[in-house]
Amino acid sequence: MTALLVLSALGMETALRIKATLTDATIYGLEGRVEGADVSFSNFGETIRQHYQGGNAIIALCAAGITIRSLAAVLDNKGAEPPVLAVADDGSAVVPLLGGTTGVNVLARQIAQILDVTPAITTSGELRFGTCLLIPPPEFILKNPEDGKTFIADLLAGKTVRIEGDAPWLREARLPLDDNGELLIRVTSSDVTPRRGELIFQPNTTIDIAAPKDMTLAGHKRGRLAVVGLGPGDPDFMVPAVKQELQRAEDILGYETYVRMGGPFRPDQTVHMTDNREEMQRARHAFELAATGRSVVMISSGDPGVFAMAAAVVEALHESDDPAWHGVELEILPGVSAALAAASRSGAPLGHDFCILSLSDNLKPWDIIEKRIMLAAEADFAMAFYNPISKQRPWQLPRAIEILRQYRSPETPIVLGRDIGRPAEAIRVIILAELTPEQVDMRTVIIVGSSLTRSFDRADGGKWVYTPRWYGTKPQA
Repeated sequence: MTALLVLSALGMETALRIKATLTDATIYGLEGRVEGADVSFSNFGETIRQHYQGGNAIIALCAAGITIRSLAAVLDNKGAEPPVLAVADDGSAVVPLLGGTTGVNVLARQIAQILDVTPAITTSGELRFGTCLLIPPPEFILKNPEDGKTFIADLLAGKTVRIEGDAPWLREARLPLDDNGELLIRVTSSDVTPRRGELIFQPNTTIDIAAPKDMTLAGHKRGRLAVVGLGPGDPDFMVPAVKQELQRAEDILGYETYVRMGGPFRPDQTVHMTDNREEMQRARHAFELAATGRSVVMISSGDPGVFAMAAAVVEALHESDDPAWHGVELEILPGVSAALAAASRSGAPLGHDFCILSLSDNLKPWDIIEKRIMLAAEADFAMAFYNPISKQRPWQLPRAIEILRQYRSPETPIVLGRDIGRPAEAIRVIILAELTPEQVDMRTVIIVGSSLTRSFDRADGGKWVYTPRWYGTKPQA
């Protein structure tokens, strides 16, 4: 997603011109000063930091200084930063500020073209060589982006480079080419390990050489569907393989909230956002796209196999007898689940046997949920509750608490993790006797300790919680 942050009526006019072309953009307007925005906000600093930490591309229609000062406190991970630009509210200047490795200059040129101005690009490597080596066209991916900064610095210091393989996007670049160059740009479909002084680019699709015998796909691009987990929200928690899939994708599908977490996306990528209850339709749509040879990503938050899209995708494939669907290259990539993220913030409450239960009865009967809570409590599992309460289901969490109190002492540690890994993150440690439904919403994961779970004070005033690895009799030291 691209966030257009607007502080004035003149800026709103410019934002509307930009949004007419950037169809994934949402206009955020300052309350009392901007009318007609998609979303209103009251605090610019908090809003821009929230979008930055959520990984959204940011176009701030205000002075560059305001943007820089507002983000200064969260500029701690260059590799994960999204594109950030300052645009004059009258559209007369486009200044890329952050995100050199995530396409900020590409976005700056696109906006400058919309506004008919020249972008103020100052990236040394791009100015010298006429291209950003770290951002190939969508047909390719850079296997080792972590080596890119050193590689470009070496080029700027005077080293020469040779190219192995066909890199058509570099034909017009002003690189210091030399057949005996110290540096190497290699374009290959082989699974090779990058060496020092080397950038490896690979095609983002493969030729199907192992399709089922009843298919006629030989020599054609094989479609790919990757089901990915973004983790709890912080880009630092996203595994590198997921970041690569998001970069290579031609189509991105998912529930709107999670898709926006996965952005920003390039203008050449197609985003399909749907309601959270349309899982099977979304899964079938993904296979239909991938079966045509496209590279498709299905987004979930957390881990895709934990109350998320992986099950629906595999079920859709199981139910289909379409050979084109079964010929799709399907891969499921893990993510950090909410229970594990909340547990890590509080210590190790899931340090021994545990189970995860969803309290939502949208897809299973409540009597089954109630029975599982009872049996898990009786078996002395630590537990994590997902989807604990909603406006439509206000009575289920009180009933779950009632069951827990039959099997757990009032002093049992409880961890409440809300929006872990997101700007509004909150973690609380209480005891079972203090747990009430009013402390919880749908964005909260509840961790319930076992009979062995312990808590103690930490230096910052909070609590550490852990469930020891031993059970019953503590082993001798």
